[in-house]
Amino acid sequence: MTKLSSIGLVYGGRVIFKGGELLVRPGDRIGLVGPNGAGKTSLFKIIAGLEKPDSGDISMDPGTVVGYFSQEVGEMAGRSVLEEAIAGAGRAYELKLELESLEHRMSDPAGTGLSEGEMARYGELQHEFLHLGGYELESRAAAVLSGLGIGEGRQGERVESLSGGWKMRVALARILLLEPGLLLMDEPTNHLDLESIEWLESWLRSFKGDLVMTSHDREFMTRVCSLTVEVANGSITSYTGDYDFYERERAIRREQLVASQKRQEAMLAKEEEFISRFAARASHAAQVQSRVKTIEKIERIVVPSDPKSIKVRIEEAPRGGDIVVAMEGLAKSWPLPGGGSRSVFSGISGLVARGDKVALTGINGAGKSTLLKVVTGQAEPTAGSAVLGPSIRLGYFSQYSSDVLVPSRTIFQEVSERLPKASDGQIKSLLGAFQFSGDDADKRVSVLSGGEKSRVMLALILAGSVNFLVLDEPTNHLDIASREVLLEALKGFEGTVMLVSHDRYFLKHLATRVFELDRGALAAYEGDYQYYLEKSARLGEARSR
Repeated sequence: MTKLSSIGLVYGGRVIFKGGELLVRPGDRIGLVGPNGAGKTSLFKIIAGLEKPDSGDISMDPGTVVGYFSQEVGEMAGRSVLEEAIAGAGRAYELKLELESLEHRMSDPAGTGLSEGEMARYGELQHEFLHLGGYELESRAAAVLSGLGIGEGRQGERVESLSGGWKMRVALARILLLEPGLLLMDEPTNHLDLESIEWLESWLRSFKGDLVMTSHDREFMTRVCSLTVEVANGSITSYTGDYDFYERERAIRREQLVASQKRQEAMLAKEEEFISRFAARASHAAQVQSRVKTIEKIERIVVPSDPKSIKVRIEEAPRGGDIVVAMEGLAKSWPLPGGGSRSVFSGISGLVARGDKVALTGINGAGKSTLLKVVTGQAEPTAGSAVLGPSIRLGYFSQYSSDVLVPSRTIFQEVSERLPKASDGQIKSLLGAFQFSGDDADKRVSVLSGGEKSRVMLALILAGSVNFLVLDEPTNHLDIASREVLLEALKGFEGTVMLVSHDRYFLKHLATRVFELDRGALAAYEGDYQYYLEKSARLGEARSR
């Protein structure tokens, strides 16, 4: 069990926590929620012992092993991917190294062998190693890496050759192999595709320790966590249910808080009226002073701003043709460095009609992004055609879209230049919906992270005059509140949408049709995402028989 009591933390005069309380009981699955910058990462660091609070106490059962996965990967070099993952296994890895050292001395013909005491030590280490499952450590590491999308063929690669996103997966594998008593996970689904997210979800549901995690993926959070803790406005508030329960209960508590605030305001107004009326009368001086002191001591009820009040309306172009995209015999191959080519897909035919909300699905590497590039004219097809209908105004978002931003401009200037008809208030509301508030709007594009640039570009695309939106992973780098702002905007958009996303909640609430890329071919499902899941599962069962 882990308990935080009266935790206080202040950064640069800003209160992060004041009197924070958190209890993690054996077997708890806690989803940590709250706006970016509210203090979720600070709370993780306090629990992990990496940061000390300014006040309060932390207690934890003796011997509890804490595993903390964060977005800070750190240095990875000098090992293969598999070796790097195994190195995260804590005590089991330490035993492995010590056993290997003793075994090397035992097998060295030029050495003196082991003493009697060392042989006894060797036997004790073997027993402990066996108890910790050390002899299956390599096979478990290989299985975890495969589950996270790093197949056997890549596990021998040097870890330093990997990109940041793939190193993140290795770091995640290290923490899972540790199998700690208390597992802390800060955004574990970042950089994971849908297949890896589903694998991780299954792993966590069978995990025997305690779990505290945060994720921008609402479906993942709801399916894994049975309790919710909100970090916001300097407070830590617990809810005895999953994310769906939290949303309902939070709304009820907010209504109660608003009602309490109105009652308090009415009471204060009455007291102030009394003070004002009788302040000049000597006969009421004692009563007036008493009431002044009373209202000075009253702590004013503050109702936090409601993130759901932010709305984005997509500026639509005039209506286009009934057929938005016509694909006929479409094929795409990429050239290989040593000659020849690799086929991504071929023989694809299909129509996207006006008003469709098409989810493009398929395993990682199936060619989803490539198909979107061909449809939007960013890449030429190898064969066939993808023709846009008449009067189609296209808005295309990908992780590379932000390359067109001007580095010397501030975020506000960039949006103002591209949306000359928008008022300052409209621009601020738009930026607020995508997590840029206050001084954030004055940041220069040149100092933004890749995720921040993507959010700026997404805001620009949605505010442009379009009737066909093509979006490649638009939910990356957005928290749950911002994802839902985007979701509501797209649901209200009367134009056409074609998108790739690994956010299942997003797809379930938006898609009206599903295109699945599988082994280079395209299958169309004429129903929503839930229909696709049910239909594709039945097809998969039929194929396996």
